[in-house]
Amino acid sequence: MSHAPGTPMPASAPSADNCLIIAGQVAESSDVRTTPAGIRIGRFLLDHHSGQMEAGLSREVRCRIPVVACGERLAQTAQQLSPGVRVRVQGFIGRANYREERGLVLHAARIDVLQTE
Repeated sequence: MSHAPGTPMPASAPSADNCLIIAGQVAESSDVRTTPAGIRIGRFLLDHHSGQMEAGLSREVRCRIPVVACGERLAQTAQQLSPGVRVRVQGFIGRANYREERGLVLHAARIDVLQTE
């Protein structure tokens, strides 16, 4: 089934691929607020560090990504995280601010606290 550019996607159509799963440590504690619409939102900063293979070579990867946790359950989980806690976050990437083109955040759909080794 084709889709004409510029027309809305049918409700039953799958959305474009946009899924990220990343693990790391909480770098900054969460702040939680409630929107005017009554939705609780938690935010924290995730610090990722890993070794990856790229073009047959080992590469050290480091990044920090802001995480947004919307809804009562996810905001409560985010609020309980303290710096240094290891987590795995699954969600989608979106702009940090709809008024600007730059800056991405990870919108969490799932947050798992990982066991320390």
